[in-house]
Amino acid sequence: MKKSIKLAISLSLALVVATGCSSRTEPTVPDKPAIALYSTAQQSLQAGNFVSAIETLEALDTRYPFGPHTVQVQLDLIYAYYKNSDTAQALANIDRFIRLNPSHKDIDYVYYMRGLTNMGADYNLFHDLFNIDRSDRDPSYANAAFNDFTRLIKRYPQSEYVADAQKRAISIKSRLARYELSAAEYYMKRKAYIAAIQRAQHIIDNFADTESRTGALKVMIKAYDILEQPTLKANAKKILAANAN
Repeated sequence: MKKSIKLAISLSLALVVATGCSSRTEPTVPDKPAIALYSTAQQSLQAGNFVSAIETLEALDTRYPFGPHTVQVQLDLIYAYYKNSDTAQALANIDRFIRLNPSHKDIDYVYYMRGLTNMGADYNLFHDLFNIDRSDRDPSYANAAFNDFTRLIKRYPQSEYVADAQKRAISIKSRLARYELSAAEYYMKRKAYIAAIQRAQHIIDNFADTESRTGALKVMIKAYDILEQPTLKANAKKILAANAN
């Protein structure tokens, strides 16, 4: 009986060992010199195969941390993560690059990529694809993207990325204003009129150059009317009429 138990245990251990050995796989990225791996990564990037590019670039970063393409590998990884919609990894690598290379000649590009990454995270495929209004969704990434582009514009006004950053900042500003308007309208539905007026005033103060300004004034007019504030209502109506001209 004891011999049978020992035999069963031995067979089980052998099976575990055999299974463990058979489950070992060769490294996804072959062991090649840095220059060869870098060439492979560039081919993947150019082909739009970002998963493969990331695997190769990560291997390069790990195996050759002080190689001839170290800095460019980091820049390429940031781009590849962004294109692969890997927000967390892209932002982590961006922050690391800024921390280690604050005066690098391409630091403006890195700030630009942080804006693009945050903007991409805010992007909602179903919103654009099916024209679903989701202006009430969390604006955290939009706020971060706006700050990134604003920082780029202020710190590096001569950067080649400034023109595009300015266009994107305008678009994001409109998105943030729509969020504030959604909040104001929500408060109106809940009959929290003071809170609605405050959110509407925030739009007037900070997003006066967006289309949401009109909606904010309408919220204020309605709220002041309900609160029986004729003077404030009249002032809001006067501003709305002036904007319409």
